[in-house]
Amino acid sequence: MEWYLKSAVQGNAIAQYNIGFMYQTGRGVPKHYSRAMEWYQKAAEQGDAGAQSNIGYLYQGGLGVRLGVPKDYSRAMEWYQKAAEQGHAPAQSSIGYLYQSGLGVPKDYSRAMEWYQKAVEQGNAEAQFNIGV
Repeated sequence: MEWYLKSAVQGNAIAQYNIGFMYQTGRGVPKHYSRAMEWYQKAAEQGDAGAQSNIGYLYQGGLGVRLGVPKDYSRAMEWYQKAAEQGHAPAQSSIGYLYQSGLGVPKDYSRAMEWYQKAVEQGNAEAQFNIGV
C-alpha cells in the first residue's frame, strides 16, 4: 500500500486503481467500499476502463451502502457505458446483464444479447455463460 500511495498521489491511474481494488476486496487493508470508490474515481477520471467498470459494479451491488455506496442501477449503467465504449469486455457483459435482468433499464433480451456478443468477441467467459442461460 505504501508504494501504491506514493505513486497514486502523483496521479498514477494504475496505482489508484490498485488501491481501490485493495479496499474493495480487503487485500492488505480492511474492506471499505467508499474508499474503494474514491480511488476508483481518481483512476476513472483519467480514463481507466477497469476503474470505470468497478465503479459500476459497486453501484450495481449497492456494496457497502452504510459506507457510502448506495445501490443505483442507473449510475452503474453510466459507468459501465464509459468502460464499454473503450472495449472493456467485463463492462460490456455487465451491461448485458442489466438488460437481461431489467435492472435500471427495461428488460430487453435482444439488447442484452448484443452486449454479451461484444464481450464474447473478446473471449469473456461470463458473457459466454450468460448467453447460454
